[in-house]
Amino acid sequence: MRSTANAFLEGLWHFDVKRNGHHPGWLKGLRRSAFQWVGEHGFPTAKDDAWKYTRVAPILAVPFEPAELAMSRRLSTGAIEKLAGDLGGARLVVVNGYFAPELSSLKRLPAGVKVMSLATALALAEDEELFAPFLARPFREQPHAFTALSAALAEDGALVRIPADTTIEEPIHVVFVSDTGASPLVSHPRSLVLAGPGSRATIVESYVGIQGDVYLTNAVTNIVLDEGAVVEHYKLQNETETAFHISLLDVRQGRGSRFSSHSLALGASAARHEVRVKLEAEGAEVILNGLYMPKNEQHLDNPTTIEHAAPHCTSRELYKGIVDGHGRGSFDGRVIVRPGAFKTDASQINKNLLLSESAQIDTRPRLEIFADDVKCTHGAAVGQLDEDAVFYLRSRGVPHGAARDLLTYAFASEMLGLLGVEALRSRVERIVAGRLGGAEVAA
Repeated sequence: MRSTANAFLEGLWHFDVKRNGHHPGWLKGLRRSAFQWVGEHGFPTAKDDAWKYTRVAPILAVPFEPAELAMSRRLSTGAIEKLAGDLGGARLVVVNGYFAPELSSLKRLPAGVKVMSLATALALAEDEELFAPFLARPFREQPHAFTALSAALAEDGALVRIPADTTIEEPIHVVFVSDTGASPLVSHPRSLVLAGPGSRATIVESYVGIQGDVYLTNAVTNIVLDEGAVVEHYKLQNETETAFHISLLDVRQGRGSRFSSHSLALGASAARHEVRVKLEAEGAEVILNGLYMPKNEQHLDNPTTIEHAAPHCTSRELYKGIVDGHGRGSFDGRVIVRPGAFKTDASQINKNLLLSESAQIDTRPRLEIFADDVKCTHGAAVGQLDEDAVFYLRSRGVPHGAARDLLTYAFASEMLGLLGVEALRSRVERIVAGRLGGAEVAA
């Protein structure tokens, strides 16, 4: 695997050395140190505990080329809506890791709200303190090869800044599209959401691609909630099944803030969506919800970490997996209660449904408690469909296959019902129903 990893990095190195130098000095330094880190430490393997459920070797075996700025002839506004839907609010489109203004619609935003290209924001920024801590943190604090590559090679993405006491009624939709053409491409989109004190917003991230294309999306999203901010975050990972997807959602919460995350992992040949949340001040609340549905040969991983670093904070986590065919899904959840984080209230649940004899699930819920006077629970379950329920439906004239699909959809419906964006919920319901029925669903 070492020689394969070296070949993977060699292709990216040629891209790194020909950069145009428009980045600020602090970012250039970060890039150099991050790329050097990958060369020295390499890529994670199954021997690395945090990556024991993620298949990295198939990614390194593909001769990916770095994506560069170019307008796709196959994409139009209509094509974007077909791939990702129209949620009614502002839409920022990123194609192969680069902002695409001609496909975006950034109107109807309240005064003072900024939704823009991250590269443009970096070019305009006079004070590095605005961006440097956020862009460097995922790599500096818990480095691995993919966050390092993001720090070294990310060129563009999305910036969302919400002023204090501002409410955005409609969702902000950030669409990440991969359109590679003939060559396998890798892109490293970065997103940064800064929610000011007392602000409220809904952010939706959609990851899609052109059917049959081979590509790797290596995405990092940072979300920072100031005191009293409320952010609802939705992520629909519906990449093509010839693609790979690695992503990190890094969230920091201030006093009295409320954050909710809804992860929907449906696409990609192999995907890993890591979530890290740190409750940094009293009274912060977080909800993590997830639904993952690997089928055929898909491998979908869901490592999560909720860190209670302050007292009187609350966390709720519910992830569900539905695995069919030779698919494999995993949930690796950690809840950490730091010293002094008394009155913590944390609950973590993982439930899984196996639809075939060859389907596989790995589940590892964990509590790490270093404080007194806390209330923490966790649990996991893996099972199959209730054959008595299947028999009951069949006795009422429902065919066997339809009965199984109906019961499976009922298992998923709890998670779908938690989606607060109606247009997104309707879209996901159609996709899920189509997957269970074994047929393609029109967008």
